[in-house]
Amino acid sequence: MDSQQILIRNNVKVTGYGTKALIFAHGFGCDQNMWRFVAPAFEEKYKVVLFDFVGSGKSDIQAYDPNRYHDLNGYAQDILDICSALELKDAILVGHSVGATIGLLASIQRPEYFERLVLIGPSACYMNDLPDYIGGFEREDLVALLDMMDQNYQGWASYLAPVIMGNADRPELSEELELSFCATDPKAARLFAEATFLSDYRQELGKATVPSLILQCSDDVIAPMEAGAFVHQQIKGSEFRLMDATGHCPHLSHPEETIQLINEYLASTEPVPESELHA
Repeated sequence: MDSQQILIRNNVKVTGYGTKALIFAHGFGCDQNMWRFVAPAFEEKYKVVLFDFVGSGKSDIQAYDPNRYHDLNGYAQDILDICSALELKDAILVGHSVGATIGLLASIQRPEYFERLVLIGPSACYMNDLPDYIGGFEREDLVALLDMMDQNYQGWASYLAPVIMGNADRPELSEELELSFCATDPKAARLFAEATFLSDYRQELGKATVPSLILQCSDDVIAPMEAGAFVHQQIKGSEFRLMDATGHCPHLSHPEETIQLINEYLASTEPVPESELHA
């Protein structure tokens, strides 16, 4: 597949005026539109790269291959393909939820593509493994959710969207997420859900070498504090920030705080200009 085909396949959009790339990777059941309150804030300084994972948004559904996307490594290859097509090196990747895990897997495979990772609401495993690990869900609960997808996709979407979004006082947010779920191809969504919620990538975290920031929301049902803390503990040299934002989608519910924390992290990691070193 040539570069142009990859950009069409993943509905890649590039904006901004900088030279360093800032790649935004969306979460399960979402698409690049979910970054619309955050991404523009970085266009002045960065080359902003938005895309849809195959099977999501306006990606080419004809490119969906169940064999490739049966686990998250297929989606990680989407990111690596995009980096190759755009000839990116030392990019900054901002990933939300499972997009954070996918970005992490991509960085383990090809660390030279990435300079920094920002992981928003990450979880290496959504299943509890007591007493040593709290992922937030019992396996039978996750299997029941997948069964609900098979039996009543619309009902599943209307049930899960408010659980993920939180912020019950702002129902328009969960309504948007529900619409996003329903705009996704059901078969692709079902397989993506299984690859997401029944996966366990805890053993991969120790292989990560790219410096990372973990943004953990308060009161997040999908990726609880223990899951975020585990990711932080396992990734050497990572930073952890607890957000005031609640729910699982701070880039939609609390975009200003999300922008601020990303900016603070990137500013703290920028090299000191030569002129200031000798001042």
